[in-house]
Order: sequence, then structure tokens, then C-alpha cells
Amino acid sequence: MAKAEKAAAIAELKNDFESSNGAVLTEYRGLTVAQLKELRTNLGETAKFAVVKNTLTKRAANEAGVDEQFRELLEGPSAIAFVRGDVVEAAKGLRDFAKANPLLVIKGGFIDGKSMDAAEITRLADLESREVLLAKLAGAMKGSMANAAALFNALPTQAAQLAEALRAKREAGGETAEAPADAPAAEAADEAPAE
Repeated sequence: MAKAEKAAAIAELKNDFESSNGAVLTEYRGLTVAQLKELRTNLGETAKFAVVKNTLTKRAANEAGVDEQFRELLEGPSAIAFVRGDVVEAAKGLRDFAKANPLLVIKGGFIDGKSMDAAEITRLADLESREVLLAKLAGAMKGSMANAAALFNALPTQAAQLAEALRAKREAGGETAEAPADAPAAEAADEAPAE
């Protein structure tokens, strides 16, 4: 590879590292070209899967400031999935493909600047997608807002009911308070004809 080609390859890899949400390093030894094409298709828009040269990738990773632990994983035939979309979807795609094709080995990677080993990436793949988590959060927030609206609506209703109950009690209490005052006058009226 000519020096200019190497410089261009390093610049492209550096750009991929810097413009990605994360990168997952894999070993692809034994996979056919058709299988790699299938993997790229399965990943779709969420990740760019590229077979890389370790020496050039180490230089690009160093220039991009990628964690030292990631650079140490660059041994043997390597390919990197540069994640540009939902990291959970990309991790699921890689995990599912690796289950169906055991020759694809997930070595590790980094997500949002944090270095991750293969087990952590597999656990990440077990999470629900970003869209599902956001939908659940929105549903919970909508439920909370509905509860708050019902509570705020209940306060004036309860205040009105309390005021009505107090008015009714006052009226009922007023009739009983007036009855004793009227009772002697009625008794006096009853006694007067008897005389």
C-alpha cells in the first residue's frame, strides 16, 4: 500500500471513529464474503461494518483519542462496526449474527467514549431499543400528567362538595336552632285558647 493510500485510510478511519457513537471490534476469520455482505445488510443504517488493517487502525484510533483498551484488542483479522445510529440496535444485530454464525467473534469496543468488553456489549444488546424505551417513558409521563390533571381537577370539585356539605349542614343546623325558639311561642299560642 502506498504512503498516500495509507494516509487516506488512516484519515478515513479517524473520521469514522470521531463521527460514530461507538465502535464494536470483531474477528471475522472464516466468514465468507457473502456472510459479511449479509451482516452489513442486517446492520443497515445503524452501523458501517468495515474490515480493517490493525496497524492503520491503531494509528487512526490513537489520532482520534480512542481508549487504550480498544487499541489493545486489535489482534488477528479485525473488522469494526462503526455505530452511527442506535447502539442497542447495532449490538443486537452483531449479537444475533454471531449466534447464527459463530465465526464472528465480538472482541469489545467503546460506546460514547466508554470502553466495553464483549460481555458488556452482549448485555447492551439485551436492552430494548431506544424507540421502545422512549415510548415507555412517554407513556409513563403521560400517565403521570393524567394523574396530575385528575388531581388538580378533583381539588375544586372536592372544595365545591365540601362547601355544599357545609351549607347543607348550616341549613339543617339553622332549622333545629330555630325550632326551640319557635316552640315556646307555639306552646303559648296553644295555651291561650285554653284559658
